[in-house]
Amino acid sequence: MPTHTVVTQHADPVLNQAPPRVDLDEFAANLPLREAVERYDADWAVSDLGAVGRLVGSAGFQADAERANVREPQLRAFDRWGARIDEVDYDESYHRVIRQAVAAGAHTSAWAEPRAGANVARAATFMLFAQVEPGHACPISMSHAAVAALAASPELAAEWVPRLLSRDYDGRLGQSKTSALFGMAMTEKQGGSDVRANTTRALADGDGRWLLTGHKWFCSAPMSDAFLVLAQTAGGLSCFVVPRVLEDGARNVFLIQRLKNKLGNRSNASSEVEFADTVGYLLGEEGRGVRTILEMVNRTRLDCVLGSAAGMRQAVAEAAWHARHRAAFGRRLVEQPAMTAVLADLALESEAATAVALRLARAHDDDATEGEVAFRRLATAVSKYWVCKRGPGHAYEAMECLGGNGYTEAFPLARRYREQPVMAIWEGSGNVIALDVLRALRREPASVAAFDAELAAARGVHAAYDAHHDRLRRAVAEADAAEADASEADAAAYESSARSLVAALAVALQASLLIRHAPPAVADAFVAARLGADRGSLYGELPPGVDAAGIVARA
Repeated sequence: MPTHTVVTQHADPVLNQAPPRVDLDEFAANLPLREAVERYDADWAVSDLGAVGRLVGSAGFQADAERANVREPQLRAFDRWGARIDEVDYDESYHRVIRQAVAAGAHTSAWAEPRAGANVARAATFMLFAQVEPGHACPISMSHAAVAALAASPELAAEWVPRLLSRDYDGRLGQSKTSALFGMAMTEKQGGSDVRANTTRALADGDGRWLLTGHKWFCSAPMSDAFLVLAQTAGGLSCFVVPRVLEDGARNVFLIQRLKNKLGNRSNASSEVEFADTVGYLLGEEGRGVRTILEMVNRTRLDCVLGSAAGMRQAVAEAAWHARHRAAFGRRLVEQPAMTAVLADLALESEAATAVALRLARAHDDDATEGEVAFRRLATAVSKYWVCKRGPGHAYEAMECLGGNGYTEAFPLARRYREQPVMAIWEGSGNVIALDVLRALRREPASVAAFDAELAAARGVHAAYDAHHDRLRRAVAEADAAEADASEADAAAYESSARSLVAALAVALQASLLIRHAPPAVADAFVAARLGADRGSLYGELPPGVDAAGIVARA
């Protein structure tokens, strides 16, 4: 009988790989966020934020974040008997993530318990969750923003706001639920951002209800309990609340055609829907739909800034973790001067985004003065343009720090790289936002004055910053003067330069905040790297004299 030699192979031990970045407190680890929370009057929330930080940093939460993006939502248009149900099935991991976010008040805590710093605490909570799993942040954000829009109708607000303020979560559709999440559906195939080109129509049925017929090209989180929808009436474009389930428990007509196959944001379903005599309720005045829904859009634009800043924090944290635990050519990567410069530059960008995000959040609190309201009008649009534009490139550079590991789906930065562009596209893409800023500069002098006062508060420390501010003042004044009697050609030139002007405003605002509130090493480096004569064009091209090692240690 033949004998066989069994060869047992022993795997070599894995060396020189970073350990899993799990089971840590993401709030405690994020020093710029902690400082901003305390600076903007939300120190009362530090204990709760620590609990959230430990939750999202846990191995279990991170596993759910990955699973929710791998096991994507599935459309179930019909039940097994052929009845139309138009439901979307999510993996249980997604439900666990969003249930925890709602329980922590990431959606509407600032409305439920208004006080100084309430929006700051809510913003920090939102950012901590979005740092690890960004897809669920879409319905969380829309639910937060819907409260502002619902104020246009006391009757609808009385019906829906108590449910929106609830910290319970139920992913099923049903009239008996005590909680709710909201979505919105504005854009159509033919119009996109030009919502005045919408063709969806609404006809009054004579019983206080309206019947909508048409379509929406993008409708995210279609299992939300209600949506703000734009439709044309005899009086013009109007805003409606469209519930998924009617008062008698019957399903409203909400025909989901398909789910979008998106680059990123995979855990969050985005759909195309059609309406056919779908019941809606007028929100605000007929013909004033854009103004009504803008109350919601302005809040979701802020959340785009928060989401981008959260993504930057994840990128920096993952890149720095890898560099601290990986060695090459006789030294840890973090000790290699070229890598130190890249990490420091990424950390500067992240800290600047965090600083402006929390500053804007504080300006949205109930105690905001007229000056603060004017400031946030311009500053939110400026920051939405810039911070969200900077997100994708930042994610790429951080991903490169991990080398081949970063390019695989086994690590979170590949997912983050696919996620970051959506914040720049949703709620107004780059040109839309830039033109909105131009309109504010022309028509809202109080906003211009409030924004300039914020910049002026940092003068006298850095000559490069002061010179940049002087150039900005001239550019804004010249643009205002040109607008008064502009030819068509001049108007076109003005609009074509909008992006550079908005970028200059955004960097100035970030620099102003860091000069006043960040450690000198951070502020000095940011001004030199973004406004100085030796500034580079790519991450890692820091000017001489920057304390890169100190900045990385802070990150």
